[in-house]
Amino acid sequence: MANQTMNRKDLNPAPNPTKVITGEVRLSYANLWEPKSINGGTPKYSVSLIIPKSDTRTIAKIKAAIEAAYREGETKLKGNGKTVPALAVLKTPLRDGDTERPDDEAYANSYFVNANSGTAPGIVDNQQEPQPITVRSEIYSGVYARASVNFYAFNSNGNKGIACGLNNIQKLRDGDPLGGKPRAEDDFATDDDEDFLS
Repeated sequence: MANQTMNRKDLNPAPNPTKVITGEVRLSYANLWEPKSINGGTPKYSVSLIIPKSDTRTIAKIKAAIEAAYREGETKLKGNGKTVPALAVLKTPLRDGDTERPDDEAYANSYFVNANSGTAPGIVDNQQEPQPITVRSEIYSGVYARASVNFYAFNSNGNKGIACGLNNIQKLRDGDPLGGKPRAEDDFATDDDEDFLS
């Protein structure tokens, strides 16, 4: 009888051209445990992925995935119009931190992508066999991670462009918290007994 075992790769379908697994990014505005409504919209899980400009491989993968999403979504982007708008005039998710967030040093010399999802992302550690992370304090704005995202075309209420969907997050290492709020573990790690009434 022939050997029935197959490589895991044999079972994988053709790669999805709109999906990207990033290199190391930094999480900002990490809203990954509870869906949150922005401007009264549908509550979503969301995160801003800060990508160093030196990570040319991830940037190239994202640009290629945006192109693929544009090609796949031409019918949607055309809508009732006669032509498909050029990609250059559409809203795209890859943004330049130096020009769009010049006052935020976390975004210096970086690009960023805002990703969201209606369903909770999977969150795992970076072990050889990744395990789910369930302790909320492990994932916060400032953590370094890899992200699985996908890009897709949208056309709603006159807004057209390419958006970024959030799939999963893999924590790589801790980082300084962003957003000014210290973590409780850091606040109470010392035995300083300051008089808080002074």
